[in-house]
Amino acid sequence: MSTTTDTKYVYRFGNGRSEGNRHQKSLLGGKGANLNEMSGIGLPIPPGYTITTEACRYYVDHDGDWPAGMETQVQDGIQHLEEAMDRRFGDPENPLLVSVRSGAALSMPGMMDTVLNLGINDKVAAGFADATGNERLAYDAYRRFIDMFGDVVVGIDRSRFENAITKLKEERGVESDVELTAADLRDLVDRYKAIYRKATGRMFPDDPYKQLHLAINAVFGSWTNDRAVRYRQINDITGLKGTAVNVQAMVYGNMSNNSATGVCFTRDPGTGENDLYGEFLVNAQGEDVVAGIRTPRDISEMQKLMPSIYDELQEVCDHLEEHYGDMQDLEFTVEEGTLYILQTRDGKRTGPAALTIATDMVDEGLVNKDHAVKKLVEPGHLEQLLHPQFETGVDYEDDVLGEGLPASPGAAVGRVVFTAEDAENWNDDGEDVILVRVETSPEDVGGMDAAEGILTSRGGMTSHAAVVARGWGKPCVAGCDDIVVNYDQKSFTNGEITVQEGDWISINGSTGEVVLGKQPLRDPELSGEFSRFMSWADEFRTMAVRTNADTGPDAHQALDFGAEGIGLCRTEHMFFGEERITEMRRMILSESADEEQAALEALLPYQRTDFADIFRAMDGHPVTIRLLDPPLHEFLPDANADGEVEELAEQLDLAPEVIREKLRSHEEFNPMLGHRGCRLGVTQPAITQMQARALFEAALDVQAEGVDVQPEVMVPLVSTVGEFRHQKQVIEDTVNTVFETRNDSVDYQIGTMIEVPRAALQADQIATIADFFSFGTNDLTQMTFGYSRDDAGTFLPHYVETEILEKDPFQALDRNGVGELVEMGTERGRSAAPGLKVGICGEHGGEPSSVYFCYEADLDYVSCSPYRVPVARLAAAQAALVNAEKNEPTAPPSGNGAAA
Repeated sequence: MSTTTDTKYVYRFGNGRSEGNRHQKSLLGGKGANLNEMSGIGLPIPPGYTITTEACRYYVDHDGDWPAGMETQVQDGIQHLEEAMDRRFGDPENPLLVSVRSGAALSMPGMMDTVLNLGINDKVAAGFADATGNERLAYDAYRRFIDMFGDVVVGIDRSRFENAITKLKEERGVESDVELTAADLRDLVDRYKAIYRKATGRMFPDDPYKQLHLAINAVFGSWTNDRAVRYRQINDITGLKGTAVNVQAMVYGNMSNNSATGVCFTRDPGTGENDLYGEFLVNAQGEDVVAGIRTPRDISEMQKLMPSIYDELQEVCDHLEEHYGDMQDLEFTVEEGTLYILQTRDGKRTGPAALTIATDMVDEGLVNKDHAVKKLVEPGHLEQLLHPQFETGVDYEDDVLGEGLPASPGAAVGRVVFTAEDAENWNDDGEDVILVRVETSPEDVGGMDAAEGILTSRGGMTSHAAVVARGWGKPCVAGCDDIVVNYDQKSFTNGEITVQEGDWISINGSTGEVVLGKQPLRDPELSGEFSRFMSWADEFRTMAVRTNADTGPDAHQALDFGAEGIGLCRTEHMFFGEERITEMRRMILSESADEEQAALEALLPYQRTDFADIFRAMDGHPVTIRLLDPPLHEFLPDANADGEVEELAEQLDLAPEVIREKLRSHEEFNPMLGHRGCRLGVTQPAITQMQARALFEAALDVQAEGVDVQPEVMVPLVSTVGEFRHQKQVIEDTVNTVFETRNDSVDYQIGTMIEVPRAALQADQIATIADFFSFGTNDLTQMTFGYSRDDAGTFLPHYVETEILEKDPFQALDRNGVGELVEMGTERGRSAAPGLKVGICGEHGGEPSSVYFCYEADLDYVSCSPYRVPVARLAAAQAALVNAEKNEPTAPPSGNGAAA
């Protein structure tokens, strides 16, 4: 292998030096970029270096080889640490030990765990003991290193090491790790080495550079491990090169009682309150805090135990917030009274906390409104605000099984399961589940995603379960030591009541309560901060946001969430209900025009009432009503369902055999591409006539009440200009008759839903007679890919996992195929009709990255379900802000906005 290269794979930092910065996250990972940045602004950072994500990509693509020149750069990086710390790697007399951590551009709990104290061996341990005058510290570091190295780098089941230390404590008659003497720990080192040799067939590596090489390989390899891949799938993380590796000089929080380690948020990630929030342990290493091995202390206690360190930590936190313009999540170590900051990153937070932090930071003058909108609140945070809570006024005190830490707010109800696999399987079967674990680990992320909520019996507010749950907005109760979990029996107990797998429980992530049985839940109330923040978003947003709503109540809800109209009202939803469905079926199965017309006349009042309710709700806002779209057989029972057939035969006063024959005549081999949409109106224009009459009679009725009515009629599934022309003429003839009969009129528009690829290709022709286009991206995606949305779940996850597709195209708009048709249809339509109004009404209209695409494609509006309206409003605002930033060459790269 060549030892020279022009490519820089190692970036050094610390001791007043920094070769990178926070804007290089794609290259240095979030952790490495921030370490470089913090060093550059003068914070007390242990020196280190970052190996780039490009090196990881090379490693993955070349079967575990390092790129040319990287080994020399890694050795140069060690020399940098030696000079900065005045210690030597592998030198028994003055040893340098290092930590090795992974760090991708986005935080991923599924990545490799940390390895501490790397570089130690028998001679170094003895020298370390002499250099520090602390033999116990040296051998505690040694046994920890073997444990971590064996688990993280080699893959030895960590329980084997845990069993060994448990057995040793029993032999020595002590309860805690700290009670073991230096001699005990030397013995433990030998036992750990024996475990390593039995598990691997090899001696534990003594060469520090060999240890480092293997640890770097383990970090690179963790990029493709199952849990990391699963986490990226769940969180829709794509397009990253790999993970960076951070090698950093060790500092010790377990050197004495004047040393400590901890994690700290600059503000409360659950509420947003402007106080330090976190945990620390005296005389401990960092892994002890997050692993739940010892119960940590609240960070507020440090103010009494170590007042000067607490004040310095507060100053660092203030400096970080001012510099980064965001709440920070940092790790720190105190070594013999000296504070070191190990890392910082933008802190994960709940939806309510995000709003509080954003509004407070603006009020405090730390950031301006556009920064707050673009970076401090993510669209997903707004979805968290809609999570349910326990219903007030319900007395469940006698059913409380225990109380833990309120790790992630919101309430959840579900059946108890004890493994991630069971959580996923039960969820696939339609069951709501609560995942109960002693503590979670990255291997559990699939089950955590599938669960309604998470309960752990061990761990603190910064444990794995707490951090991941808060990031996802899932309710979580952590560290509930009132319960004992028994995996073998698939149960847990509080000593009086035993809960078995499948039993119902409820958890309150806002209070920490665990309650037996199913508690009633209520929707949350949106705070004044929500309205204030959303008003800021609307200041920057240039694209309108409508809603998909089929009823008056849905319309009212959408208005409460800030919708500016209805972009899709599905009329087929109005034909269900005992009386309505009977008349609908009578119409479908009619054998003459008179029978058909009679059934339609019976349906008309229902349609008119529903339209009137929606118009009243949307007073002063446009309402796009789609004509009947699905194939008619969807309104009919199965021909082989005897009970339903006989019931329908009785309702229509026909023999069951006749009904059954009629039902079979309406069956279609491929209904998605069959007799539906505008094809129904073309072959049965009476349906279009009835719907148009009901719509405009309702509009005139409501207008007479003083309501500002703005109807837009949308013809579905058009593929030729002839289809649209036919339906438009039927609608206009009907409308004119209604206006003449009523001696009144209302302004209206007639447009079409572009959901067939041919319609996008023929958009210039259709636009000459259409008032608006609305892209129905659900069907457009089906027809462009040739995938049935109902059946694609059997293979799409595999496609995403193997990177055949970057994302599920039914969840996030496919830019390169479906998106190209949207852009083409818009451009061609506006070339024939400048100023043509264009929107999107598929559920992609509420997905942030799709909203950003719609902004780039210059659409006038997006439309989505009521509960996604706030998400779309924020995503549209972030798209506008990011676009404005792109047009300012001197502006720094954007934060975690919709385009990220």
